[in-house]
Amino acid sequence: MGTAAVVVLVVLVVVVGALAAWAVSGYNGLVRRRNNYHNAFAQIDVQLTRRHDLIPNLVETAKGYMRHEQQTLEQVTAARTGAVQAQEQARSNPGEPGAMQELSGAESALTQSLGRLLAVSESYPDLKASQNMTQLSEELTSTENRVAFARQAYNDAVLSYNNKRETFPTNLLAGAFNFGPAEPLIIEDPEQRQAPDVSF
Repeated sequence: MGTAAVVVLVVLVVVVGALAAWAVSGYNGLVRRRNNYHNAFAQIDVQLTRRHDLIPNLVETAKGYMRHEQQTLEQVTAARTGAVQAQEQARSNPGEPGAMQELSGAESALTQSLGRLLAVSESYPDLKASQNMTQLSEELTSTENRVAFARQAYNDAVLSYNNKRETFPTNLLAGAFNFGPAEPLIIEDPEQRQAPDVSF
């Protein structure tokens, strides 16, 4: 074997080795980022479960005072049931676009129905004065804040993963190994979208 053939063989081995190292590094990077957003979703899951567990107590407390608001209480209960079902589906496949969109819609509906319940409860002074209702409202507010923080961490992890899988050259590996897109979790609160009323 001549010197030229040895040089070509060495260059070929180096190139193949570099490509293999790049492929392993890229694949492992995608796996790490996918595991990160799965872990971040687990934190959301814990907080959503806490939120969902508080709602029956809130509804039960309100029932004693809000006898004429049965429809509002039923809407909250139905929205909670929908959110729990969507959470179970998302838990089995975090980041999957369909499951996350379903969870987003269900949690947004729950947020809206809870907002209506709390707005209506303002019309019942005895309910507002109830120590149990006050404590549950405070726990719910605290949980909502925890959900927001966990959701932000999850969405950041999803963004990092999606950026990695969509940028060249890692997108070649992502397509070859079926690393599909991950969906962020957006819980819409209609009050946040409304412009504040300003009066002079």
